[in-house]
Amino acid sequence: MRGLDDFLAECEQAPRINELAGFFAATAAGKNGVPLRKPVADNRLLPRDELLRDLVSLHAARQGFFDQHYHGSIPYRLEEECRMAYAVLKYARHRNGPLSLYSLGTAEGTMARTLSELSEGQIRTLSCSPNPENYECFMAYGEPAHADFFIGPFHRLTKDVLASTPRLADFKPGFDMILEDTTFQMYSPNRPGQIEFVSQHLKQDGIFVFVEKFRAAEETDYRLREYQKDFGFKARYFPPDEIEKKKAAVLNTMFGNEVTLAAMAEAIKKHFSYCVLTWNSGNFYSLAASNCEENLSRYVSQMGNPAIPHEYVYEASLQGGSAA
Repeated sequence: MRGLDDFLAECEQAPRINELAGFFAATAAGKNGVPLRKPVADNRLLPRDELLRDLVSLHAARQGFFDQHYHGSIPYRLEEECRMAYAVLKYARHRNGPLSLYSLGTAEGTMARTLSELSEGQIRTLSCSPNPENYECFMAYGEPAHADFFIGPFHRLTKDVLASTPRLADFKPGFDMILEDTTFQMYSPNRPGQIEFVSQHLKQDGIFVFVEKFRAAEETDYRLREYQKDFGFKARYFPPDEIEKKKAAVLNTMFGNEVTLAAMAEAIKKHFSYCVLTWNSGNFYSLAASNCEENLSRYVSQMGNPAIPHEYVYEASLQGGSAA
């Protein structure tokens, strides 16, 4: 990794908090990008389970403006978020003590807050976002017990900040799980540097989950999967002109910061011994990495089958194999 000062300077110049800041602020405030209707998880794709049913219900009740935009934009991301949260809940139950989770750049932190509420403190979470509008949505249902929020981009949350902020001091020893949800791609393609910086917050036996949009090996494949996303799914929630507007305003910039799955595997390999691919939807993938094979296996084993129609899945094997 380049020097820390260089990395932080790179982050400060990132599109997410500069040219794209207006888009994210307006969307988080519900001033634009509002779907025609609120996305609802398709329970036909999820296992029948009382705990999962409660999770899906609470998650739906806690969503803010940006989450509705987000879940209307990525095919079956909402179902995957519920599947992932369900696995975290079950994983936490097998531990001797509370589990700490850091969800970075995840808008209003709906999933993190839901986990803290539903687990009644067994899972303590921290979410972060540069937008105070997301914090307002986070607080819209009252101050949650066992869930905290840092207003600022991920690179400004340092160990010193955790140590000097009384309500966050418990997180200073590190997190058992970290979720990066389509955040890095809004800053730069510097995955080695980004992973190294955030990994300072992860415990030695912790699990790092990545949800990102990747460039395909073939440009034609990438483009066709984008057409499928836009016209097969996104059109259910947004009119054509809104889809084109976002492509011009955001997605073209984001594309420059995306990396290939192979490049991501190389970046992960520098820090983690084990990594599995757990989800795929078109150009979007989710990976879970750790230096503790036992913890990673235990977490992945709690996951049911991906809740997504097979035509959106381009990876033959999920939950198995190693990416790093």
